[in-house]
Amino acid sequence: MISIIIPVLNEGATLRQVIKTIKKTTRKIEIIVVDDNSNDNSVEEALKEKVRVITSSQRGKGISMREGMMAAKNEIVMYVDGDILTYPDNIVELLTDPIVEGKADFVKSYFERQAGRVTQLVAKPLLSILFPDLAGFNQPLSGMIAARKSLLSQVRFENDYGVDIGLLIDMHLMGARITEANIGRVENAMQTWEQLSKMSREVSRTILRKAENIPQENLETLGKINIIREQMEYSILESIDKLHKMVIFNLDEAIFGEDYLMAAAREFGFGHALQQIREHFTDPAVILEHTATLFQGRNLAELLEVAETIPLVPDIKSVVRELKKRGYTCGVITDGFECVARHIKNKLGMDFAFANKLHLYNSVATGEVTIPEYFLCADKNIPSQPAVYCKSNILTYIADKYHVTSQNIIYVGSGSDGIQLLEEAGIGVAFDAVSPDTEKVADKIIPGPWMEPLLQIAQASPDRFKLRLPAISKKQARRIGVGSLIGLASAGLLYFAARQINKSKKPAVS
Repeated sequence: MISIIIPVLNEGATLRQVIKTIKKTTRKIEIIVVDDNSNDNSVEEALKEKVRVITSSQRGKGISMREGMMAAKNEIVMYVDGDILTYPDNIVELLTDPIVEGKADFVKSYFERQAGRVTQLVAKPLLSILFPDLAGFNQPLSGMIAARKSLLSQVRFENDYGVDIGLLIDMHLMGARITEANIGRVENAMQTWEQLSKMSREVSRTILRKAENIPQENLETLGKINIIREQMEYSILESIDKLHKMVIFNLDEAIFGEDYLMAAAREFGFGHALQQIREHFTDPAVILEHTATLFQGRNLAELLEVAETIPLVPDIKSVVRELKKRGYTCGVITDGFECVARHIKNKLGMDFAFANKLHLYNSVATGEVTIPEYFLCADKNIPSQPAVYCKSNILTYIADKYHVTSQNIIYVGSGSDGIQLLEEAGIGVAFDAVSPDTEKVADKIIPGPWMEPLLQIAQASPDRFKLRLPAISKKQARRIGVGSLIGLASAGLLYFAARQINKSKKPAVS
């Protein structure tokens, strides 16, 4: 079999067509889409094609490529871009046949289009001096490649525009058999001059870094070549619409069928050790730090595979989709790890994820964790006292970040460790396993396992649920967006009139 990896960043408009073209192959394949934390519907489009989707641990094509390779189940690994609609139907055979037939270890594509400016002005001139054996390749910067996983696992994936040329050079230095494959005509969007400037800098930097044995005087000469334009600051801002309503889900209490950390501990064989940590320590921060050490050596692919085995609330995806149609921003929070939270956030089409950051080096856990500021609270009266772990602080942080008042936020969790969140949110919804203490503070209770009753809560008048809304002045009302609350009340009548389908066997709101 062949593992085909598609790193994507905001390519929802083209991704399904790319996947459909790949599926025309006669080879046995698995397709892995590695989402680079897209802001569009890339993940949703990929899932429609029933392919495997994983979320990159951090933004960058090189990291996505490496983590896709780590998740691949087969020895032959192929990469294609997710924004090209002109691949030939036999693209898989063209790139992998030389490896299948034992004629090559690494296949580099070229296509019927004049090589780009960075290739002609930067890559080829530098290669002709530093790596003359590679200067003859038609398009050394092409990202459509195939290789043996056993070789890819030994090389470094640059995390910028230098990733493709870096792989070619590394394969050459390892003595791999390299060949080219003509994949026909390829059309994609032209790069801006700002992007070309960044690309030229990063490509040249990668080539020079790989040329470790070149005499110093030659490198100094090369450094004087004025072919690298001034770099424009490159950034992709992750943003969402400034909406007035929000739903926050506790990942382990309202989405996953069980606690992720315990499920992972059981899978990796240290369940007893995790249980001892939780029984011995009381400080959440100390528990988290000791827990992180248990994950040392586990790679991102393994962590996400555990997440894929945990059953989700059956209708959570459809509920999130409907909430977003109604103008809600949706997100997840968890005491667990950010890489897992972001993966589920993307899988469900949510807008944000807040969690603790498990340190990964080359996509492998180091055993260290960083607790972000939004989970920490300091006593203003005692400045010298260090901040302590305080999960409820996240509500204020999110409200400020997304310009949503806490009165317009619905929080959904069981309350096992977040009773204060249920109290402070505009509507606190206790889901599934509910304790007597939780019942006292929750505005509503959904017994589970279905999340559909949340849609009724999200459309109904606050008076219906006897919410503890404080008296506010006109000035305060303008500040918190009281119009959103009025909208919730009026929309309730429309909701009850329309809700005539899909009632059977789903629990009523209690």
